[in-house]
Amino acid sequence: MKLIKLLLGAFVVLGLVVTVLGGGVAALAYWHFSRGLPDYKQLASYEPPIVTRVHAGDGRLLAEYASERRVFVPIAAIPPRVIDAFLAAEDKNFYTHPGIDPISMLRAGVTDLARMGSGRRPSGASTITQQVAKNFLLTNELSLERKVKEALLAIRIEEALSKDRILELYLNEIYLGGGAYGIAAAALNYFNKPLDELTIAEAGFLGALPKAPNNYNPQRFPEAAKARRDWVVGRMAEDGYITAAQAETAIATPLETRRREEATLVRAPFFAEEVRRELSQRYGDKALYEAGFSVRTSLDPALQAVAERALRDGLVAYDRKHGWRGATAHLDVTPQDFQAKLAGAVRPAGAGDWRLAVVLADDAEGAAIGFADGAQGRIPFEEMRWARPELDDQRVGPPPRQAADVVKPGDVVLVEPVVSDKPAADAKPEAKDKPEAKEKADKKGAERFALRQIPEVSGGLVVLDPHTGRVLAMVGGYSHDMSQFNRVTQAKRQPGSAIKPFVYMAALDNGFTPSTLILDAPFVADQGPGLPKWKPTNYNTTKFSGPTPLRVGVEDSKNMMTARLGSVVGLDKVADYVEKFGIMDHMPEQYSMLLGAGETTPLRLATAYAMIVNGGKRVTPTFIDRIQDRNGKTVFRADARDCPECSGVDWHDQPPPAVPDTRETVEDPRTAYQMVSILQGVIERGTGRIVGSVGKPLAGKTGTTSDYRDNWFMGFSPDLVAGAFVGFDDNRTLGEKEEGARNAAPIFRDFMAAALKDKPATGFRIPPGIRLVRVNPSTGQLARPGDRSVIYEAFKPGTEPNGDSVVVNGYGVTDVEPAAAGDNGVAAAAPRISPTTGTGGLY
Repeated sequence: MKLIKLLLGAFVVLGLVVTVLGGGVAALAYWHFSRGLPDYKQLASYEPPIVTRVHAGDGRLLAEYASERRVFVPIAAIPPRVIDAFLAAEDKNFYTHPGIDPISMLRAGVTDLARMGSGRRPSGASTITQQVAKNFLLTNELSLERKVKEALLAIRIEEALSKDRILELYLNEIYLGGGAYGIAAAALNYFNKPLDELTIAEAGFLGALPKAPNNYNPQRFPEAAKARRDWVVGRMAEDGYITAAQAETAIATPLETRRREEATLVRAPFFAEEVRRELSQRYGDKALYEAGFSVRTSLDPALQAVAERALRDGLVAYDRKHGWRGATAHLDVTPQDFQAKLAGAVRPAGAGDWRLAVVLADDAEGAAIGFADGAQGRIPFEEMRWARPELDDQRVGPPPRQAADVVKPGDVVLVEPVVSDKPAADAKPEAKDKPEAKEKADKKGAERFALRQIPEVSGGLVVLDPHTGRVLAMVGGYSHDMSQFNRVTQAKRQPGSAIKPFVYMAALDNGFTPSTLILDAPFVADQGPGLPKWKPTNYNTTKFSGPTPLRVGVEDSKNMMTARLGSVVGLDKVADYVEKFGIMDHMPEQYSMLLGAGETTPLRLATAYAMIVNGGKRVTPTFIDRIQDRNGKTVFRADARDCPECSGVDWHDQPPPAVPDTRETVEDPRTAYQMVSILQGVIERGTGRIVGSVGKPLAGKTGTTSDYRDNWFMGFSPDLVAGAFVGFDDNRTLGEKEEGARNAAPIFRDFMAAALKDKPATGFRIPPGIRLVRVNPSTGQLARPGDRSVIYEAFKPGTEPNGDSVVVNGYGVTDVEPAAAGDNGVAAAAPRISPTTGTGGLY
C-alpha cells in the first residue's frame, strides 16, 4: 500500500512538472511567434484597391486604371446565396468559431498523416479569418511559423472586427482567376452578370474557385471545374442553405460561361492619357491605380469623333499630294497560298479601319488583290493615280501611267473599300458573249478598293469652350498606336503668323484703330552694333501695297506691316501681350518674335484665341471637371466658384441661380471684339477664305513658318475654339508653297462644318462701347456712295475715321508714341532687344 501511494505521488508530481513545463513552453512559443506580428487593427479601416474610372462629359466610359480589377461590394449588398456558397466551400463554422476551427484542423491533420510520404501539398484547414490574415498581413510561404502566426492573427482579428466586416474583406479581396479580384469582378468575368442575377449553380462555381482558381478554369479544365462546382452545391444542400431539389437542379445545369461584354468606350487615347497624367501628378500613381476615383472629364464624344476624322482626313490629303512610298512589305505568293502568308504579315500601326491586302496581279485597268480571309477584290487604276513616286523635300515624280508603276504582285498594301460600280449589265447583248467583254464585266463586278498609305506627317487638333477653358476634344497625332507623343500639349513649335493678332491688339490698345494706315513696303531693323540687320519678307516677296489699313495687315498676313507696326508699338509691349495671353512664359524681345519665331504649343495658342472671342477673360484649359473618391465625395472640382443655391434645391420653375463671374480680365473687351471682327475678315476676304464654305460666323488666322515647316489655323465661332496644326515631328519642310491655308485651314473647316451642322448661325457678341461704322476695307475710310466693298468696322468712340491719312511708315505716327528710328525707315535698336536671325513666320 505504501508503495502504491509513493507511485501515485510520483505521478502527481510528474504531472505537475509536465504541466508547468508545458505551460512554460506554450508561453514561450506564444511569445516567440507573437513578436513582430503585423498590425491587424489596420484592417478596420482597410480599403481594397479598386478601379479608377474616367468618364466623358456625357457619362460614357473613357478609360479605367487599376492594379487589380476589382469592384468593391459592401456586405449588405452581397446576395445570401453567394455568401452561402463560399461558407459551404470554405468555412461552414465561420459565424461560430473564434478565428480558428480546431475540428477542421484535427481533420486536416489526420488527412496529412495518411498522405505522409506522398509528396502532396498539405491539406488546408484555414478559416476565412485565417485567409484574411494571410492575404492581407502575411505571405504565401509554406511553413509552420507562418501557420502559427496566421492562427494568432485570426484570433486577434476576430476580437477586433465583426464577422460581417471580416467576410466583406474576404469576398472583395480574394483572387478568383481570369484577372478578377473579388466576387463582383468574377461574376462579370465568368457570367457577364451582376451578383444579384447569379443562379445557385453560378454562385456555387464562384465558391469553388478560392481553392485553386487556375485548376478550375472552365475553359481549360471544364470537367474539373464542373466537378468542383457540383461538390460546392452539394455542401450547400448538406449545410441547409438550399434544398435537395435545388441542388439537384443546379448540378444538372451545364457549366456555361459567357464572355464579359466590355463597356462601350469612348475612343480618345490622347485625351485619356492627358487625364491620366494629371491624376498621377495630383495624387500619385498608387492612388491613381488603387483609390477608385470616379473622374468626370470635359470630353464631348461627338466633337471628339468629328475632330479625329477631320485631322486624319487632312493629314491623309496632305500625304497623298507628296507621293507613294511603296508597299508595306513584299511576299512571294501564289493564288493557292496567299491567305496563309498574308495572315502572317505584320499589320502596320496606325492602319485603323484600313485592310491589309496582297497584290495578286496587275493589268491595264488596275490590280487584283486578296485578303487573309480568302476574299478578293480590285484596286482600279483611278484609285491609285495619286501614287506618284516620292522624291526629296516633299517633291514627287511623274504620275503613274499604269498599275505596274505603283504596285506589283506580292506587294502588301493597305486598302479601303469604295462604292462599287454596278455590274456591266448595260453592255450590248452581242458583246456579252465575247471573252474579253466577259472578263471586263467580271472585273467591274469585283469589290473595289482604294489604295491607302499611312501619313508620315503628323499634327494636332484641339477644341475648347472659350468661356470656361474646358477642352472638349483633342487629337494629338494621326494615330496613338504609332506615337503617344501629343502634338497638342507637348510639341513646342513656331506659331508663325498665327501670333499676329496679339501684335495688332497691342497696337489697338495703344492708339491705333482697324483703319490706321500702315506702310506695306520693305522693312529693315537694326539690331545693334556689330549685329546683322533683320530683313523680313512678305509671302509674295515682290508685291507691296503701300499704305494699307491695319485690318488688311491681318487679313492678308502682311509681314512688312506687322514688323513695322511692332517696331512702333515696341517689342516690350508686344511681349507683354504674348505673355499675358499665355502663349509664352517669356518672349525674347527680338524682332523675329513679331512674326512668330518663338515656340508654343497648340493648346496654349488655342487658349489665347479663346480669350479673344470670350471678350478678354482669362481661361485655363482643363480636362477634368470633377473627381469623386470611392465614397462619392467630391475631392476636386474645376469650377471652384461658390454657389450655395446650385445644389440641394427643389425645382419650382424659379430662375436659375446667378453664378459669379470670377474670371480675370486680361484684355479690353472692346479691343478683343475689334480683333474678332478683323479675324472674321481673314475668312471673308483674306488668307482663310477656304473656311468660308462652312457658312456660319467664323473667325481665325492662318500661320506658316520659315521653310514651310509648320502649318496652323487657329479660329473660333462665338462658342467654340478650334486650333489645327500640321507638321513633321523632325521639323523638316512640308514642301514648297505648303502653307497653313492649304493644310491646316481645311482641317479647321471640316471640323467646324460638322460641329456646327445642326446649330443655328450665331453672330459674335458685341460689347458695350463699340461703334460700328460703314467703311471701305481697302482704304479704311468712311464708305462713300458707289464703293463696291463696304463693311461695318468696329471703333471705340472718338476713334472713327475723320478723313486724315496718317501713315505708319517706320518713322512715327500722329497720336502714337513712336519707337526711335534711323534714316530710310530703319528702326533703331530698342532697349533689351537681343540679336536674331531668320524671318519668323511667312504667311
